[in-house]
Amino acid sequence: MLNLLFETTNFPMVSLLGGFFGANLMGKAIVLIQLGSSIVAAAVIIGKTKELNGITRHSRRFMREFLAGPDVLDCYLRRQQVAKSTLGLIYQSTCERMVKLLDPESRRYVIGRQKSAESAALSGREIELVRGTCEHNLHEQEIRIEFGMGLLATIVTASPMLGLLGTVWGVMDAFSTMGTKGTLLLSEIAPAISSALVTTVVGLLVAIPCAIFYNNLAGKVRQLTNDMEGFADELMGRIACEFQGREL
Repeated sequence: MLNLLFETTNFPMVSLLGGFFGANLMGKAIVLIQLGSSIVAAAVIIGKTKELNGITRHSRRFMREFLAGPDVLDCYLRRQQVAKSTLGLIYQSTCERMVKLLDPESRRYVIGRQKSAESAALSGREIELVRGTCEHNLHEQEIRIEFGMGLLATIVTASPMLGLLGTVWGVMDAFSTMGTKGTLLLSEIAPAISSALVTTVVGLLVAIPCAIFYNNLAGKVRQLTNDMEGFADELMGRIACEFQGREL
């Protein structure tokens, strides 16, 4: 009954199912791997889209609050919750490093808002230490937002290659069978070749939408990376303007 359905129906999905059931063990294994990778890719795409949208929303909110502050330490001293923002995490770590470099008396008065930046200045060498902390945290956040993109890129690349491997393997088996039987009839070799092509079709069906979503996510990652680098420059510029006052 199943074979009759495959023979009398021209729907692509039925043809794929028929090719899958007619494929050899290697072909079936490759199709199952491709389907499994498509599920993983879908999970990465959904999770990454939500994560990047959330980071973008929180970072914009933090940037507005940071720029509205009277000085560079305003958000830090008000102890605002910045854990959901990549910019906030860079800012918090950088400010913590800077405050620790102040001498105890200046630190106490700065935290208590009782001392101006001119009287609680940092040397050029200390500013460079703060810059190093800022850049280190910037790189950490860049790695954070890129997490999962490598896996998605691997699926995009590997799926059609696996499909090609399955097709070549299936065609090789088909010609081997043809040589063993000593027949040149197209009716006998065509079903085997058709089944061999299924792995390539499935590989392309997995890779094409994944490639579209990957490029979209990669664009968001690049935008966030540019925003973080711009913020780091802005942060260090303000720190230098407000706190760099002592020479070595």
